[in-house]
Amino acid sequence: MEGDLGSLAKVSLLVAASMTYVRFASSKIRPGKIRLLTLLPVLPLLLYLPWSFSSIHLRGICAFFLAWLGLFKLLLLAFGLGPLSPSLPFLHFLSSASLPVKLLPSSKSKPSFSLSGHRLLSSAVKALLFAALIKLYRYRDDFHQYLLLSLCCCHIYLALDLVLASAAAPAAILGLELEPQFDAPFRAVSLQDFWGHRWNLMVSAILRPSVYHPVHARCGTAAGILATFLVSGLMHEVMAYYITSAAPTGEMTAFFVLHGLCTVAEVWARKAGLWRPNPVLSVPITIGFVFVTAFWLFFPPLLRRGEFELVLAECVAAMGFLDDAGRALVGWIGLIRNRTEPAVW
Repeated sequence: MEGDLGSLAKVSLLVAASMTYVRFASSKIRPGKIRLLTLLPVLPLLLYLPWSFSSIHLRGICAFFLAWLGLFKLLLLAFGLGPLSPSLPFLHFLSSASLPVKLLPSSKSKPSFSLSGHRLLSSAVKALLFAALIKLYRYRDDFHQYLLLSLCCCHIYLALDLVLASAAAPAAILGLELEPQFDAPFRAVSLQDFWGHRWNLMVSAILRPSVYHPVHARCGTAAGILATFLVSGLMHEVMAYYITSAAPTGEMTAFFVLHGLCTVAEVWARKAGLWRPNPVLSVPITIGFVFVTAFWLFFPPLLRRGEFELVLAECVAAMGFLDDAGRALVGWIGLIRNRTEPAVW
């Protein structure tokens, strides 16, 4: 833990220095190949930095923030696209470049992330659910395989939501309008709705301008959808490599290609008037399809080498640390209160 805390400080300083250079260089060079060449030295650094951590959680989070989102944002910036702009104030630029946040114009009517009471309450409830889920894993040897995999799905959703919300909080403190990370994914009425409008919206916001739009403009809607899912699958293979250190198996890519093909079929059926989503039926069908295909193709590469046990051990250790810290804080507050209360004679 102490080593990873030191690594976190080192990574933070390197990211801040790198993004300072990126902002300065992009402000002096017009979008195009020359700007891309100028930014190229930073790209290998973003790919290397996640290996600074021994913790699976920290390595995976860092890989997602920098080796995927950060890398794609810099590639878009090289051609004058995406959320980054050298005209942004430095702290805004740094937040958008290194954290999974998307800045929104203050006048935009779209719902935004904020440190409101509702958002804090929602995060607190999800944190309690996540803690309960970790405790439930004690009995995992008695669970049916499909029940355990269902718990893994909930684990990923709750962990991602909490991590992304925590990462976005510093930017929200600066008063920035941020796009929410999730939008009730368990209410999705179709695969297009699930992947495009509800699940991990930061990924959709990056893949749309970097993959979908250019392919769609040249080859049509179907090609744009398939290319987007293919790139997402390949990047998930990269993320799995950071977590497991095992060679990619292609299963995650197959998972996303399958969902891409089904999404293309959905779009075609809707345009042809052959299918209109009815929430009563389409929601359980959509979520059920996501679960079943995840059991088949998405989870096996993550569970095959026993990394799940290490993830659980880290979660239990983190929960223990937070529990001890909370007890210490309550004791400290009680001690101060006893010292400040007037004596009763």
